[in-house]
Amino acid sequence: MTNAARHMVVVVAVDDDFRVRESIESLVESAGYAPQMFPTAEEFLKSGTLAVAACVITDVRMPGMDGIELQRRIRLERPTLPVIFISAHDNAETQQIALNEGAVSFLHKPFNAADLLGKIQAALTAAQN
Repeated sequence: MTNAARHMVVVVAVDDDFRVRESIESLVESAGYAPQMFPTAEEFLKSGTLAVAACVITDVRMPGMDGIELQRRIRLERPTLPVIFISAHDNAETQQIALNEGAVSFLHKPFNAADLLGKIQAALTAAQN
């Protein structure tokens, strides 16, 4: 994928922690993608960005709608859109639910930037095929 093509690829992050969003935004931007950041699932869904997103990264626990419910809503409109979970809580049951419902990956906070970028790139490649 050329750099020009990457700038058209929208990678969304939904996390109530500003520092996490800021970190992901910087990482996504440095890789040449177009980052879109949201503090809540509700704001993301209301924004209309779901229609153009190429990948969604979401926290599990957030005020209001949690990441699992967000993934369910995404699946209704965009069943093949890659969803990557990040969480500070090591809950095997939640992780299994997310993966069983179609998440492409589940990372624990603090996550390694290179690992997250690798998961994003793998998800985007798989979605193109």
